[in-house]
Amino acid sequence: MNNLNLSSTISTPSVAFDATGGKLAIVGESYPENAFEFYKPLLAWVAEYLNSTTGPVTADLALSYLNTSSIKSIMDLLDLLEAAHRKGRTVSLHWRYHKQNDRAFEMIQEFKEEVTLPFFIEPIVE
Repeated sequence: MNNLNLSSTISTPSVAFDATGGKLAIVGESYPENAFEFYKPLLAWVAEYLNSTTGPVTADLALSYLNTSSIKSIMDLLDLLEAAHRKGRTVSLHWRYHKQNDRAFEMIQEFKEEVTLPFFIEPIVE
């Protein structure tokens, strides 16, 4: 599979998935008018990747803000990763956030409660 790269905009995060190394990075803020349309190609790509490969997957997220529809889309992504993990695939998630952003930390903790895959919350200290 080819790598997946989506550039950030004012309301969408950057997305980079290295197909060779199994590394996904999503960075920025996510509040597009139609999050489903933005995340649809990412979710389809990840589903195809998980169905056609067997190597480990590492997701690195640094999303400082998500609107309601983006939260649903990120949960859909976590569901894909969780399903792969439950089938025995090595999957891990690292979510970075600014240490002063208590709301982001609380949101990340809620995501963590929804999955059993290794999920690491990492504060960014500036």
